[in-house]
Amino acid sequence: MGFWRVLLSIFCPPLAVIDKGCGSILIVFLLWLCGWVPGVIAALVILNNPRN
Repeated sequence: MGFWRVLLSIFCPPLAVIDKGCGSILIVFLLWLCGWVPGVIAALVILNNPRN
């Protein structure tokens, strides 16, 4: 996970996980609509997942 990806996940979480698949984008986008912090946390968790 690069520095720019972390910054992108802080400012616009759905764009940070755009290469992880449609399900990840949808989950992060819905959490981002519910609140900024849940969207950022979800994006960082998805980006830090070692299996992907």
